[in-house]
Amino acid sequence: MTIAEAREKCKNALQRIPRDVLIITIIFLASSASFGLGVLAGLDMGQGRGVVAEEESVLSEATTGQVVASKNGTKYYLPGCAGAERISDANKVWFASIAAAAKAGYAPASNCKGL
Repeated sequence: MTIAEAREKCKNALQRIPRDVLIITIIFLASSASFGLGVLAGLDMGQGRGVVAEEESVLSEATTGQVVASKNGTKYYLPGCAGAERISDANKVWFASIAAAAKAGYAPASNCKGL
């Protein structure tokens, strides 16, 4: 079968399909593809399931109570918070619970989710 014959065969097959059905099918396929690409883009940007897992890990850290603060600061953080990651290892002070950090005079960081 040549390319010209295949083209004619496809053209004849498309002519037998009602125009409305063809348009609806094309719209459905395009919207399905767009939705799928949006989901994939969201996963690449850290949205969707990956974000839920991160929030669950932050919440589990809050329930275990282990927090970190800086020797020079006044706020305590959960280990996964951005503020905790900026503290150098030499300046980190670890507490077994939120209550212990509060007793030592530290306050919860307002930008750390879960506190």
